[in-house]
Amino acid sequence: MAPPAAIRWFAIDDCYDLLGVTQSANSSEIKKAYYKLSLKHHPDKNPDPESKKLFVKIANAYEILKDEASREQYDYAIAHPEEVFYNTARYYQAYYGHKTDPRAVLVGFLLVLSAFQYFNQWTRYNQAVDMVKKTPAYKNRLRQLELERSGGTTNKKKSNKQTNKKMDEDLSKELELQIKGAEQPSMWDLLGVRFILLPYTIGKLLLWHGCWFWRYKVKQAPYTWDDASYLTQRSLSAPLDAWRNVDDSRKEDLINRRLWESSNMESYLAEMRKESKRRR
Repeated sequence: MAPPAAIRWFAIDDCYDLLGVTQSANSSEIKKAYYKLSLKHHPDKNPDPESKKLFVKIANAYEILKDEASREQYDYAIAHPEEVFYNTARYYQAYYGHKTDPRAVLVGFLLVLSAFQYFNQWTRYNQAVDMVKKTPAYKNRLRQLELERSGGTTNKKKSNKQTNKKMDEDLSKELELQIKGAEQPSMWDLLGVRFILLPYTIGKLLLWHGCWFWRYKVKQAPYTWDDASYLTQRSLSAPLDAWRNVDDSRKEDLINRRLWESSNMESYLAEMRKESKRRR
């Protein structure tokens, strides 16, 4: 949006003269003069085309003088008419700088950051898929899938190239749900979305802690499997993605050890140290 037209004509039409006040007039005097002139020259009151043009100039002059910052820049421009470009830059700063909404800046920052985050997640995911496709396990699974789809025999009417392409596409779809260490980007994981949902997340977290305290501290109930899994993962300081990829039998063994109890954790760590020395 362009600034008021006054920035283009302040060197020709004096804002103070237009409002009929002196340069030393206070804000109350400027406001009173503007209201008086606006009633006289408003298009609804005065149909004269020249009066309408004058009303626009009066309104622009008032917009400049009613604000302390823009008035200060205007007064400087009057005192230093030779600094045309500098005066214009100062006016833009005064007119726009103090009107920047911090909320708009925050929203813009979150949008840019979220877009970068989403692009980065897709890049990482595609790289992971490309790496998996180069492994022998993927190629063997591709061959197995081809045999399963063809009933154990190959279709002679189709070229191997066409068949492999179709199998590759089918297996790629399966891989999209099975890649370990990289998941397809989700809108719910973006920083901007999380920020918007922050009140809900905090409320949900407080409710979860309240239920945990009541169930296991007050009622002394035994841990559910999911809660025991959470305690084990936290005790091992394992990332959530890494914990999800642990073999089921291994995960069951760790949970049954009750590693959230300090004595059990010490015994487990001692076993790990012995195992490490034995392998060396």
